[in-house]
Amino acid sequence: MKVAVGADFSAIARKNEVKAYLIENGYEVLDLGQNEGEDQLIYPEAAKRIALAVQSGEAERGIIFCGTGGGVSIMANKFRGVYCVASESMYTAFKMRQLNGANVLAMGKNVAGEQNTYEIVNLFLTTDFCQDFAPEREAFVNGLRRRMLEIEAENLK
Repeated sequence: MKVAVGADFSAIARKNEVKAYLIENGYEVLDLGQNEGEDQLIYPEAAKRIALAVQSGEAERGIIFCGTGGGVSIMANKFRGVYCVASESMYTAFKMRQLNGANVLAMGKNVAGEQNTYEIVNLFLTTDFCQDFAPEREAFVNGLRRRMLEIEAENLK
């Protein structure tokens, strides 16, 4: 799986830690910055890079960092087909994939500790949409997703 990673200027170190973790675990990584020595990248621009990579299919999933995870999450969700959730817990990371089919994970470098970050990233990348659901539950959740896509088409022009 190809994963795009990015961060604003405040979270370069955490992005680099996660990038190394992903490579060690066999993922192909698309590093979209910010990197040391580059001009300061603000969170809307960092999120835009990840969102465009996922939207275009250049990456299957994205992981984006800022101070809280909130700013990059808001910005990434401005792109059609990008479903970003800020996560601080393993439960949210699992449910955002299983129930919501999120394709971008936002995290705050000031919020999640290093070990917790790896556990969240792992769940985000290894959980499938509708994983472990009974057929009736899967049909219900797929109906919710269809409605979400209708609303997205109506409102994201």
